[in-house]
Amino acid sequence: MLNIDALCVSVKQKEILHGISITLEKGTMHVIMGPNGSGKSTLANALMGHPKYTVTNGDVSIDGEIITHVKPHERARKGLFLSMQYTPEICGVTVANFLRQSIESITQQKQNPMVFYQRLQEKMKQLSIDPEFAKRYVNVGFSGGEKKRIEILQLLMLHPKYAILDETDSGLDSDAMKIVAHCINQFRGPETGILLITHYSRMLEYVEPDIVHVMMNGMIVESGGKELIHIIEKDGFTNVIKNSQL
Repeated sequence: MLNIDALCVSVKQKEILHGISITLEKGTMHVIMGPNGSGKSTLANALMGHPKYTVTNGDVSIDGEIITHVKPHERARKGLFLSMQYTPEICGVTVANFLRQSIESITQQKQNPMVFYQRLQEKMKQLSIDPEFAKRYVNVGFSGGEKKRIEILQLLMLHPKYAILDETDSGLDSDAMKIVAHCINQFRGPETGILLITHYSRMLEYVEPDIVHVMMNGMIVESGGKELIHIIEKDGFTNVIKNSQL
């Protein structure tokens, strides 16, 4: 499991997360919802080991091994993946080369070029990505929706144990939303866990979460089933907070 235990995180000596605890078991999907500024992306970046975010208390572990202070590339090798909310442009590096080198870095094994490119084309077809995008520089000149599809392409190619998807639905039109959701459902299985972060309920029309968490002001204020989504859709996050015991 991916276990987050009483995690406190600060940025520039200001505490943003105040004791987050979540246990993500393989075979399950957890969803974190909350308004902008609630700390969702801070959690995602802290889990992946971004140096801007300082863990001041608590621990993160993967399959029983504490990784709280492990470097990001080592977390990736242990099976952790982050689809970022805001993806950088990497001029001079093609999508194909980026993915091939990423796989080789994580597996520490050379990839057979023919096998790799065949698999890459299959995954791109699943996401309705033009094959020419494999030759383009990573995210350079891509629309918001195209960037999100490339993030999910990375997910399918790297196939980690635990995937943190930070607002993957942002910038997607209805058709792209269905395609991305379908690929997330394909990735989901008994040996993988998904932590999906969003503040919209649109994506949740196409994926089936096991547990929904509501985050406000750097804390999990409520956890439950899909009924929380319906409460949020009807009355917004305020009603969830009122019903919370915090």
